[in-house]
Amino acid sequence: MNMKIKQLDSAQDNFQAQLADLLAWEATNDDQLDLAVRNIISSVRRDGDEALIALSNQFDNTDFTDASSFEIPMAVCHDALANLDDQVRAALELAAERIRTYHGHQLAESWTITDDYGSSLGQQVTPLERVGIYVPGGKASYPSSVLMNALPAQVAGVDEIIMVSPTPSGELNPLVMAAAALAGVSRFFAIGGAQAVAALCYGTATVPKVDKIVGPGNRFVAAAKRQVFGRVGLDMIAGPSEILIIADETVSPQWLAADLFAQAEHDELAQSILISPNPEVLSAVQQALNELIDTMPRQAIIRASIEGRGALIQVASLNEAVELANQIAAEHLELAFKNADQWVSKIRHAGAIFVGGYTPEAFGDYCAGPNHVLPTSGTARFSSPLGVYDFQKRSSVINVSADGAKILADCAGLLADHESLSAHALSARLRKEG
Repeated sequence: MNMKIKQLDSAQDNFQAQLADLLAWEATNDDQLDLAVRNIISSVRRDGDEALIALSNQFDNTDFTDASSFEIPMAVCHDALANLDDQVRAALELAAERIRTYHGHQLAESWTITDDYGSSLGQQVTPLERVGIYVPGGKASYPSSVLMNALPAQVAGVDEIIMVSPTPSGELNPLVMAAAALAGVSRFFAIGGAQAVAALCYGTATVPKVDKIVGPGNRFVAAAKRQVFGRVGLDMIAGPSEILIIADETVSPQWLAADLFAQAEHDELAQSILISPNPEVLSAVQQALNELIDTMPRQAIIRASIEGRGALIQVASLNEAVELANQIAAEHLELAFKNADQWVSKIRHAGAIFVGGYTPEAFGDYCAGPNHVLPTSGTARFSSPLGVYDFQKRSSVINVSADGAKILADCAGLLADHESLSAHALSARLRKEG
């Protein structure tokens, strides 16, 4: 059966309204969802491990009987790594090596400067002590997400990495466990959903409280992260995965169709959009989608995603396509056209930019090196990919000399006077007296 994908044209008078409808996603701003998540969080905060056991058994069809049953010993994870097929282990290790190397370049360092009066000013960079990483499970298992969340934390020097991941019906994925061992995870709890976010935020007798929670999840996880923000640090509130492709006739329509499907197969709410100034490209991709769909094991999910939130968009030029890409601010942006590298500097808003026809987004998901935890739903306008910097914090360091104090005392005192803060002014001026 042919795919039914929306066809938009930027020349239409109502194009912007159509685009807004296409991009709209407010699933986490749902009153009933928020209430359900609030009740889950309250339950975990009040009853701790007892609530985790009950909620996991209810939502994930597990059969936990006590708190010890949802912690997976790291020895089991190391055994899983040791028992991996040689080729699979080699692929996992290559991905880990590339991710670790890339993120090593993001390390910030402490610094100090000295002014003309002998005062030193600086910034001390330190890693977070304990972080929680959420690894999705359910419709699929994601060892790649283990690597992408844990390795930057390990590179940053985080003392303790706590991993949570749901295990529906109690099924453990050997590759997820192997990735946890390879990436330096400290403890692994087979719990998920809003209850796992609550446990990481508030802590229970078994699950330790963390300083920051990172990693994407379903809409319950997103809503839970939104509700606990402020009591614990967060990376971002992630929506469904999305890809935007700008293409011309130099890239195979079959490649482009596969790239659209690669996002669509994540989730029914995932979004796949292709833009081209060439109507023949759009027609060829439509045909390729129809030819490819019946070969996809996850075709039901793909069809729901493509037909519900996908689109092929006709524009007048590559310049207009790039302007539209900056407006959309997609999580993943593929520049699948001739001389694409010359256009990268024109991209202002995108989570990750994939340059040229030989750079599918799938490489970024697994082994290119940059992080695949990216801002979604237009938040790339002000947010960045997950990185080492998310696991480091900065403290200002101020050491004023006696001579420097004489200069700063007058300045601070005068400004404090004008803010009517007399104690501030006194505190500053007393230093001038020596």
